[in-house]
Amino acid sequence: MDYVPRIVDRELDELFGQVPAIALDGAKGVGKTTTAEQRVVGLARLDSASVRESIAADPELILARPRPLLVDEWQKVPEVWDVVRRAVDTDPAGGQFLLTGSASAQLGATAHSGAGRIGRLRMRPMTLTERGVAHPGVSLAELLSGSRPSIDGACALRLADYTDEILASGFPGLRSLTPRALRFQLDSYLRNAVDRDVPEQGLNVRKPESMLAWLRAYASATSTTASYTQILDAATPGQGEKPARGTVTSYRDVLASLWLLDPVPAWMPSGSVMTRLGQTPKHHLADPALAVRLLGLTRDALLDGQGTTIGPQAGTALGHLFESLVTLCVRVPAQAAESEVAHMRTRNGDHEVDLVLVRDDGRVLAIEVKLANTVEDKDVRHLRWLREHLGDRLLDAIVINTGPFAYRRPDGIGVLPLGLLAP
Repeated sequence: MDYVPRIVDRELDELFGQVPAIALDGAKGVGKTTTAEQRVVGLARLDSASVRESIAADPELILARPRPLLVDEWQKVPEVWDVVRRAVDTDPAGGQFLLTGSASAQLGATAHSGAGRIGRLRMRPMTLTERGVAHPGVSLAELLSGSRPSIDGACALRLADYTDEILASGFPGLRSLTPRALRFQLDSYLRNAVDRDVPEQGLNVRKPESMLAWLRAYASATSTTASYTQILDAATPGQGEKPARGTVTSYRDVLASLWLLDPVPAWMPSGSVMTRLGQTPKHHLADPALAVRLLGLTRDALLDGQGTTIGPQAGTALGHLFESLVTLCVRVPAQAAESEVAHMRTRNGDHEVDLVLVRDDGRVLAIEVKLANTVEDKDVRHLRWLREHLGDRLLDAIVINTGPFAYRRPDGIGVLPLGLLAP
């Protein structure tokens, strides 16, 4: 099959020629290995038992392989991290090593973080642009430039199309499957994560079903700031004796180390007059399709408004899942544009903005997400409030929705169908 270029390729094109080693992080199945293979001549697959045994016996052996070298699933022999670090200390020339990993290895006490030697890039599932189903018209990078570009165009995608893409998954290896096979593979992905990947990370789960129940509860908190107590209560309904806090924390930490959890942190601007902001992250799984499978929802059920959610943000399951899809489609190009992604919510919940993209200079692009064809004044009240507080620090404000047209409202706030969002 022909390689489908990814947005992260642009980052690698800009960086790899100058940076000696880059680690591509991300959940299994996002396409890290395939992307890395496009720019190497040497390959060490550490998920192969024979290769892993020889490298584990003598990690320096990887240095004999031709470069640029891909060390795939490097965390299975964590010692190679220091081997690479020392190699680039000796020779800092760019473009030598790519390391891919689907879990955060627990480096030993003597291991070095690699700061200044090994760069790190996050790779996520495919955006709608990468899937080839969107027809981009408005660039996120241009919105972040502060130039307030023209927002116009028509989008052919409708609510049912976005629902289909939530279900279809952004894992490239699953895109060609039939619906039945896709559901089977997503279920297997989750089961294997709990039964195999979690123990490989050093956590002995005595009751895998308890962890799956916690994951289902986490899925029901998608795009909300539900507390971990709320998630635990949803995972153990009717149970008087709850798992210990340490047990739940270990669930969260190990699933995060596998990149299965991808929360959006709360925005905490430095030196800001906005001092009443909450600090709870918004919850997201690596791919919205995983949340759908955990919740047991079908296409018809989503379109009919079924599905319960937890947390302070009201809405249907489809609304929360659409926001999760938007978040994925924003995070990937935002990283390429060197911007951090956060969310904003005041402590009492009277104001919140779904996504706040922060440039290095502290100026921000604010994005609201609406599962609606039209945008009314009440839908932009939080963006107006933020604009009043930030003034010139606000680069632009837009609403991403499911409507047919892109335009700017009389108040200057942009309305943009998700299918028209470009990198």
